[in-house]
Amino acid sequence: MGNRLSRIYTRTGDTGETGLADGRRVAKNHPRIEAIGEVDTLNCQLGLLLAELDEAMANWPTLSELRDLLAPCQHRLFDLGGELAMPDYQALDETQITRLEQAIDRWNQELGPLEDFILPGGSRLIAQAHLCRSAARTAERRCLALHTDEPLRPVCLAYLNRLSDALFVAARLIARRQGRSEVLWQACGANRHG
Repeated sequence: MGNRLSRIYTRTGDTGETGLADGRRVAKNHPRIEAIGEVDTLNCQLGLLLAELDEAMANWPTLSELRDLLAPCQHRLFDLGGELAMPDYQALDETQITRLEQAIDRWNQELGPLEDFILPGGSRLIAQAHLCRSAARTAERRCLALHTDEPLRPVCLAYLNRLSDALFVAARLIARRQGRSEVLWQACGANRHG
């Protein structure tokens, strides 16, 4: 990936097309561009989560473990964007998935089994982790839509799936380490006030 941007605007996209690394021009709503865009959105949301974790670590230093796991994920998402933009480029491998799975297993031991459905909330940080989880699922769906027409490497889809899982467990772990109660879903009729 040796190219660097020397100009931000080129005017070549003003008609609704953009260029891929292999020289092809595609519509900005092409499934490949949709997938790249959703991976970028996830990366932006993850950046916000990491910034919030940095601030929260002053009061809850044990949150540093989450930051240590999630910070490299921004780089891996950028790698995934590169794979989507340059179909011959391959960056992700199974070690990144294994890393996420090991953290999920470790965190789940601390949390114990999930007995109720939970809603995003409890603190701004918890809600942001859930926003990231949701963005990961959207990115996964867009990549799957692309995969239907232009096959992607299985590791790309698996990485997004596992990152979403890790973000869900991270949201629960943040609640526990912040001493916040998780917001439990109440079925219709269970709460007459809502």
